[in-house]
Amino acid sequence: MASSDVRTFGQDWRGEGTAGPWWSRSAIALAAELGSAPGGLSVEEAALRLADVGPNAVDEGRRLGALRLFLRQFESPLVLILAFAALVSLALRQWIDAAIILAIVLGSALLGFFQEYRASVAVERLKRRLALSCRVLRDGAGTEIPVAAIVPGDVVMLSAGNLVPADGLVLEAEDFLVSEASMTGESFPVEKTPGTVPADAPLSARTNAVYLGSSVRSGTATVLVVRTGARTAFGTIAERLKARPAETDFVRGVRSFGYLLVRVMVVIVLFVLTANVALDRPAIESLLFAVALAVGLSPELLPAIMTVTLSNGARIMSSHGVIVRRLDAIENLGSMDLLCTDKTGTLTTGEVVLDGAADPRGLASEEVRRLAFLNAALETGIENPLDAAIVAAGEGAGLTTAGYAKVDEIPYDFLRRRLTIVVAPAETPGRNLVVTKGAFENVLAVCTSVAADGGEFALDEALRSELAALCTARGQAGFRVLAVASRAVEARARYGRDDEQNMVFRGFLFFRDPPKADAARTLAGLAALGVRVKVISGDNRNVTAHVARAVGLDAEAMLTGAELAVLRDEALWHLAPRTDLFVEIDPQQKERIVRALQRTGHCVGYLGDGINDAPALHAADVGISVDGAVDVARESADVILLERDLDVLRTGVEEGRRTFANTIKYIAITTSANFGNMVSMALATPLLPFLPLAAKQILLNNFLSDLPSMAISTDAVDPEAVARPQRWDIAAIRRFMVLFGLVSSVFDLLTFALLLFVFNAGEASFQTMWFTISLLTELVVVLVLRTRRSALRSRPSSLLLWSTVVVFALTFQLPFVEPLAAVFGFVPLSLGEFVAIAAIIVGYVIANELAKAWFYRSLPGRKDGT
Repeated sequence: MASSDVRTFGQDWRGEGTAGPWWSRSAIALAAELGSAPGGLSVEEAALRLADVGPNAVDEGRRLGALRLFLRQFESPLVLILAFAALVSLALRQWIDAAIILAIVLGSALLGFFQEYRASVAVERLKRRLALSCRVLRDGAGTEIPVAAIVPGDVVMLSAGNLVPADGLVLEAEDFLVSEASMTGESFPVEKTPGTVPADAPLSARTNAVYLGSSVRSGTATVLVVRTGARTAFGTIAERLKARPAETDFVRGVRSFGYLLVRVMVVIVLFVLTANVALDRPAIESLLFAVALAVGLSPELLPAIMTVTLSNGARIMSSHGVIVRRLDAIENLGSMDLLCTDKTGTLTTGEVVLDGAADPRGLASEEVRRLAFLNAALETGIENPLDAAIVAAGEGAGLTTAGYAKVDEIPYDFLRRRLTIVVAPAETPGRNLVVTKGAFENVLAVCTSVAADGGEFALDEALRSELAALCTARGQAGFRVLAVASRAVEARARYGRDDEQNMVFRGFLFFRDPPKADAARTLAGLAALGVRVKVISGDNRNVTAHVARAVGLDAEAMLTGAELAVLRDEALWHLAPRTDLFVEIDPQQKERIVRALQRTGHCVGYLGDGINDAPALHAADVGISVDGAVDVARESADVILLERDLDVLRTGVEEGRRTFANTIKYIAITTSANFGNMVSMALATPLLPFLPLAAKQILLNNFLSDLPSMAISTDAVDPEAVARPQRWDIAAIRRFMVLFGLVSSVFDLLTFALLLFVFNAGEASFQTMWFTISLLTELVVVLVLRTRRSALRSRPSSLLLWSTVVVFALTFQLPFVEPLAAVFGFVPLSLGEFVAIAAIIVGYVIANELAKAWFYRSLPGRKDGT
């Protein structure tokens, strides 16, 4: 092949010519297209291809510089608002306020920086799973080369214990079993043989192909390398993991909230500045006042509140065996309304067990179990999980090989697909027992009679049909089925394949990967919390449907990988929310399903533990894995379950909703109170001969009112807030902010009238009294609006209550404490003014309780957003 041809191949060829995908092609045709021969490539040709297509390695990609990654943390409009607030504080020489806000902004940015920096670790974990060297044919001779030097067209020789170094087509195979559990979710090793499979066969059904990252359990094979590096199925997963994760539901909510604040701030600044300029007030003072007024709307402690709240939630979840790798995943866990989960190792134990032994009628049979145990316990050939399951079940039932001396063994091979053991029972001297176990069709082929109802009957076509129907039915029910046969023979020293004849069909063995004991209970608990569960598995439809039914899920609404492959995105957006079972799915299809569900407005969680789950874990709003997962799955996940008890997931959802509810409490209450104050001052500015509050008094008011809010992270949450998924609802927050802000403004305007026309207050007295009323009403309204219920029927946390009391008392002292009073322009208040303040607070509490009752009645059935 000329180098120009190689270059075209390396740049354009993807193994899918007009004749179809490479696994559907004949080995001869594919080898010809790749320019390969039975003796492999020449050393010179391999060198040319390596230079053209690059090393067989997972590309790390260009890493984002640390400075650029850090600056990206300031993209959120909310962070920019807070940074602007810090600049305003510096301009006003409010050094403490500026320091606090800058510390909050910097801390938030650093937290996000370290969280995103972990992204490249997943790719490193993937690379560690790759073999370092392998044996290939070059110039017709076997040679050991680094895996990175493999190129398309190479012929690789594999044997038991090898990791598969590239995607390729099986040319020759002998007793070749490959474990693809981490790629497809299939618990059982897969037999690989030469041949072709349909073009639309899912990865789990491509019995003629092997894939990078899987491992050889037994046997040997020669494989024609078709894809290397980033072009492999494994490499495609690694490429997907290098992408920046999609914006999660919680991050979208924060961004939308930030934009809402920006719009309101712009309106306030323009209105106040225009009004002050029209009144011929000093331009610089008016500008600073207008900007301080607008910044006062921002909940400047929100990043700190979120960090404290999330950290507290993470601490509680860790005590339940749940490790949170990314803090905002807690909020997403509370917002999650759909949980997509892999089957193997998550819903199931990931271990094959013998579910039962049955006679030819399908009835439980201890005799069949005993014969299978003798066969599995005494065989010395290929190790496989089926034999291990038989032995474990037999030993658990008290079976032993005592009384049986092994005479000979006829090993398993992939042509006969059965294994035979010959034993000499102590109870029948001179007569040996031949016991055969294997694939149903292959065992039945050497049988001439059936043991049933205490006797033996000739195996006619009717009986064969009955046995085949029973085998098919159990297979469709999700079981792996083997058959057992035996016969008594004359004793001798050696036996061969010719002795596998005239056997008596004894019965069946049924295997399965059982559901975890707590899976059904956990999924029922999630359903009660409004979280719908969908299973996305690479395993076949019958096995997956069986597991789904076993854990209480609907197995009727099903979509296969082949069906999904021909669906347009618009069709998938329609079908995905209505489908509960996705089967025979490729890794990239798992990610596509997750994104389709997100596209239709759902907050999606994904639970998985294999390589094939990594892209979906990466794409989901919250990725969840288990402690026993492969490294790349754990690194792609946001939450890791340390315990095998899946019920901790339900606990995590509840804790996520409590955390989300407390975060939204702070946002809704603070912005409504600040909005009310801003509107009041904006309206009062043109009417008063002085500013209603000095800029430094505005910032102090917001700072002190925020201190008790730090305790919201510990606040109790009403049960109804945990019962359903919590989602950001900017429209609801806006309505909340406007309604309760206007309630606040009405009382502010009444206060202004009282101060001007009853108390005839001057500038210092006016500002002191309104500062006091504004701050105290903000403190008490937290206790009122923190719950949908009456404030008397919902008890706040002790920390929130007592921190409010402390700041409440401190507020009364401020006008009397020097030099603070002088610095902030406060003057002492009279007894009559304190009485008026108390009356206004009582009226304000009653008004907010009435407004709250009306607000939630006007939103029937809503459980989120505020």
